[in-house]
Amino acid sequence: MYETRRQKLAHPVTFFKRLLRSLGLGFLAIFFAQLIGMLGYHFFEKMPWVDAFVNAAMILSGMGPMGALATTNGKIFAGCYALFSGLAFILIIGLIFAPILHRLFHRFHLENDDESE
Repeated sequence: MYETRRQKLAHPVTFFKRLLRSLGLGFLAIFFAQLIGMLGYHFFEKMPWVDAFVNAAMILSGMGPMGALATTNGKIFAGCYALFSGLAFILIIGLIFAPILHRLFHRFHLENDDESE
């Protein structure tokens, strides 16, 4: 998917295509994580869809829930969703920034290889 250490730096168009693909995958992951949260809050806590949306968005963004939870199943879901959201956040950030970091490190290695010759 990416060029190796010995290959030259990818063309800017190739880099931007990679960046757009990783942004698209990141937004797709956010969409599915949000959907999981909305479904959980709607079915376990019996929240209306709008309230389920805002609670899932607040948990997914790291802000915390909007209101108190009433059911035991809802509380268990919220705890599991909060743990999932923390891991999803790390995964999504890595997915989005992978092309940028790869290009930065690749350029750094190419400069070091030129200096050592």
